[in-house]
Amino acid sequence: MEALLLDLLKEYGYVILFLWSILEGEMGLIMGGIMSHTGDMWLPMAIFVAGIGGFVGDQIYFYIGRFNKSYIHEKLRSQRRKFAIAHLLLKKYGWPIIFVQRYLYGLRTVIPMSIGLTKYSSRKFAFINLISAWMWAALTIIPAYYYGEELLNLIHWMKAHWYIALPMLLSIAGGILYYLNRLEKKLLEKRHDRQTR
Repeated sequence: MEALLLDLLKEYGYVILFLWSILEGEMGLIMGGIMSHTGDMWLPMAIFVAGIGGFVGDQIYFYIGRFNKSYIHEKLRSQRRKFAIAHLLLKKYGWPIIFVQRYLYGLRTVIPMSIGLTKYSSRKFAFINLISAWMWAALTIIPAYYYGEELLNLIHWMKAHWYIALPMLLSIAGGILYYLNRLEKKLLEKRHDRQTR
């Protein structure tokens, strides 16, 4: 199974990287960096393809916000807090949030949809989004390219010692989620305090 996956990655690496980047997964970019390190991908092309994928993904979410209000109202029922935080961040930081949103776990799809709901220029969003997507791709792929050997060694170690690696990864993920939830609550409390003044 592993050999088949590696063969697929070597043969269709750029296609897989493009599709993975639409879904905005850093794991796909790290894979692109490692494959560039091993010579199975060309580094500039990996960055270009991943950036285009990230751009396409955010453009989809932006146009869902702009033209599919019924879908947004459905999302608002289940993700009201996230839309409130996205709205707060947009008001406070403006267009630079387009650059930052790729690194905000849980808000990566909500922020482009929130921008789509406003009267923000679609051309301006597309331009900033494209530059942001290529920066996001480069900032993730290039370190994975330079530290490819170390990452491959780490993957081999994790496969051999999964009983240690799995609890460590779960603990790290749990810590990150706990921190993000606390940050989310603080942002909402600040917004509530401003509204009640």
